[in-house]
Amino acid sequence: MKVELAYGQTNRTLVIPDRHLQSIVYAAKSPQSDQDTDLIQQALSRPKNSPTLTELVRQKAARNAVIVVNDITRPTPYQEILPPMLRELTAAGLSEEQITLLIATGIHRSQTEEEHNWVFGEEICSKYPIINHNCDQDLASVGVLSTGRELYINKYAAQTDLLITTGLVGLHYFAGYSGGRKSILPGIASRSLIEANHKMMHDPRACLGNYKDNPVSDLMLEAAQVAGVDFILNVVTGSHHEIVYASAGHIYDAWIDAVKFAEEISVVPISKQADIVVVSCGGYPKDLNMYQAQKALDSAALAVKKGGAIILLAECSEGLGEDTFAEWMLAATCVEDVEKRFFEHFELGGHKAYAICRTLQQADIYLYSSMTDSTVQHMFIKPVHDVQDLLSQLLIQYGPQASILVMPEAPRIAVKSNCGE
Repeated sequence: MKVELAYGQTNRTLVIPDRHLQSIVYAAKSPQSDQDTDLIQQALSRPKNSPTLTELVRQKAARNAVIVVNDITRPTPYQEILPPMLRELTAAGLSEEQITLLIATGIHRSQTEEEHNWVFGEEICSKYPIINHNCDQDLASVGVLSTGRELYINKYAAQTDLLITTGLVGLHYFAGYSGGRKSILPGIASRSLIEANHKMMHDPRACLGNYKDNPVSDLMLEAAQVAGVDFILNVVTGSHHEIVYASAGHIYDAWIDAVKFAEEISVVPISKQADIVVVSCGGYPKDLNMYQAQKALDSAALAVKKGGAIILLAECSEGLGEDTFAEWMLAATCVEDVEKRFFEHFELGGHKAYAICRTLQQADIYLYSSMTDSTVQHMFIKPVHDVQDLLSQLLIQYGPQASILVMPEAPRIAVKSNCGE
């Protein structure tokens, strides 16, 4: 059977022998929905446990607003999400100059003007101020968390009359699900707090798809509450990045409403774990660099047998993608070096190196990318130049009964084995 897998902004075709193909796993199909903007408008007009944006502007006598938005590494349909929200805010009395888009970069690089236009559209970029968050500069304290740490966030968010967050709800490899509270922590928080929160990922409860009693998620939610988020708008998207669900309102109620919907389509049962799991991130920008592409490996780890093989197709046109992550990988001589460093000298960015090494305890990893063999090998991953040839070799290695499972958009799925393997 021929399978098309997204790779960067192109595709790669792989032929899977029918007798070995266990399944091709996709997120469940979403119910037919209205147009994207209709879903957004409906969510804005019927917010969960919250006044509408219009009512909030009037209640708070708001003279300005900050809308926290995702950066380019989290493909969010902002050209559908933002216009209805911006129209309501301006109709309520705020001018375009009084509404700022604050990009939740976390520890990522700043987004370029060209990328602003690509994500938000030229019209929005020409009318509204846009600011990149910097986790090391322009911060302000908004309170103290239950851990005893002071919560520093971007000063523009701390000082605004109306704080609004937006985002995409989907699986996250240690926060359980993205969206909601993540706009504040890690989105616009200080580096030290992001590091402290991410270090909690070693807890077994901090895993893909778990949002109940997840210490990472719980602290993120607390941070959003302390920061005083007034209103959120979150969406769930389908396989073509179309909006299939939208929820707005209270920071927790609107987010958990979207999570419940996402859970129905993203947690997929499989008959058993496979010997070989072939995965793609879903293409650009999810495979822009290895720092982002790593997320596919956590999904694959749930689907592969212990001692099996994971084949990842990710272009990684920007290489490893984050300086600390790159330094950890390039400096380590073995997997144990990374694990020791994670617990003894944690640094943000190094958590991705730890996540890769955690997956290597489950299976061998092979990577088809644009990176050099040397770079790939420094991650203790085996570089691939011909995926079809590799697949043939692995079928010989695992024998005539070898099973293959394919995940064309791995970060969108958490598989659940019915046989408990």
